[in-house]
Amino acid sequence: MPTDRPPFPVDGPAREQSVLIRSEERLAVTTRRVVAGIARLEKIRVTETRTFTVDVVREEVRLVIDRDTAGSDVDDRGAARPAGPEGPWLVLSEEQVVVTKNLVPVERVRLDVTPVTEMRDVTAAVRSERVEVTHVPAPGSDTIG
Repeated sequence: MPTDRPPFPVDGPAREQSVLIRSEERLAVTTRRVVAGIARLEKIRVTETRTFTVDVVREEVRLVIDRDTAGSDVDDRGAARPAGPEGPWLVLSEEQVVVTKNLVPVERVRLDVTPVTEMRDVTAAVRSERVEVTHVPAPGSDTIG
């Protein structure tokens, strides 16, 4: 059943009610914290060879001739009197190098976490709606173009 009414309101209050709501997608970019790895302190011992020069002293025997025999232990024939049953003995000594190693604390090491901010580009396709106005001529109007 055909009517003579146009498919759209021409004038009046119905014309102001021709409203569309245009929508578009918007990106919401956030961050979240995830575990990226773990770290721990590990102590290892490394052996190094070190060389030091140390002076050591030892005693040596040497013959000292004393021409002054007055008041000495020399008999009339010029022979020395023995100091003991086997004669005079000298005890010789020397220094020996003694190396002692001690483990002493030298520094304190700790882990510290520092946040580092860097820029990342995020790319995504978003859709939006467009509103187009199409002119439909009213019936019976001239459309000479």
